[in-house]
Amino acid sequence: MKLPRFVIPTLVAVIFLGGWEWFVRVGHVNDVLVPAPSQILKWFWDSLLNGELLSATWVTMRRLIIGFAIGAALGVPLGALCARVRWIRDTLGVLALGLQTLPSVCWVPLALLWFGQEESALLFVVVMGTIWAVVIAVQESVLNVQPLYLRAAMTMGSKGWHLWLRVILPAALPGVLSGMKQGWAFAWRSLMAAEIFVVILTGFGLGSLLHAGRELLRMDQVMGVMTVVVLVGLLADLIFFSPLERWLRRSRGL
Repeated sequence: MKLPRFVIPTLVAVIFLGGWEWFVRVGHVNDVLVPAPSQILKWFWDSLLNGELLSATWVTMRRLIIGFAIGAALGVPLGALCARVRWIRDTLGVLALGLQTLPSVCWVPLALLWFGQEESALLFVVVMGTIWAVVIAVQESVLNVQPLYLRAAMTMGSKGWHLWLRVILPAALPGVLSGMKQGWAFAWRSLMAAEIFVVILTGFGLGSLLHAGRELLRMDQVMGVMTVVVLVGLLADLIFFSPLERWLRRSRGL
């Protein structure tokens, strides 16, 4: 008899959390530095009741969605240009490859100097963390479109916007979607780094909550916020990216 898919992951999670709880409770580690899962759950419940966690999550998600949308909107056309125009690929494409390797936290000092302690500083860091991953992914996806598709389409009179919209972009769509997914992950990391270092009065996000937990030596809060970040990332993939990928596979008979 074949077990449902959720059974084994659930058992592994129960065993892991149970072992963690026991290890802390018997005193093998300091529960201040390594809190038990029950302590993290208690913080999670208390912060939900007082509204702190929901407020911080909403502020962070708003920043993340806006910054990611701007980065993706800029990255897709720039990546397409890099793929189709050689001199742009040799300049902007090379620059994008170099900037993608730059840790997101490196943009924080520039953002503070240019924008100050403002929301725009956080959005700038998120955009910089997103755009280059999307540019490179779109560039490589367009370059990997089969030349046979292009020749066949141009032989039948396709050119300009028709060639782009009906041939190149549909053929490159799997790679573009993967690039967007990667850009989302980079956006998350960028925003967490920015919220930890940028102290602003317009909203207290998850990164700020994480930093406050470290300052107060509240490891239950630190690990609780880390758990929320992971859960939000998984939900984004479950709700948005995975359905798109399944639709794409079905539409192509895969």
